[in-house]
Amino acid sequence: MLYGIRDWARWDTFQKTLVEQADGGWYVYFVGVDFPQAPLDAVAFCKVLGAIDILLHHDHKERYLGIVYVDDFEHPQLIKIYDPNNLGASCGSSGKVVPAGWILSRIPPEPLGEFVVPEGRKRWWREIFQD
Repeated sequence: MLYGIRDWARWDTFQKTLVEQADGGWYVYFVGVDFPQAPLDAVAFCKVLGAIDILLHHDHKERYLGIVYVDDFEHPQLIKIYDPNNLGASCGSSGKVVPAGWILSRIPPEPLGEFVVPEGRKRWWREIFQD
């Protein structure tokens, strides 16, 4: 079962938990773009997490978060983060399947197939790993 993070303050606290548990065991799957073959090292994981945090705060201009889901707040193994620019219709009437934007997991993820991802978001992802 996954639990939603509704409050921004809860996200900020949870992000600190993730940084504390960054040990080289996290797979980060940018759905539709980059299927991970191995977990990220701790430095790369924290860099990705920081970039996602900035993106969420910048692009999701709501008083609530509500687009991050986690299996366990203290010892997470699976996190789904939805892209604030690809949320679809809130009532589901569009009939469009909206996948999570990013899946962070302690176990190797399964490929979810092909999804259209805007070029700007792909560029954002590439820039995270450029030094």
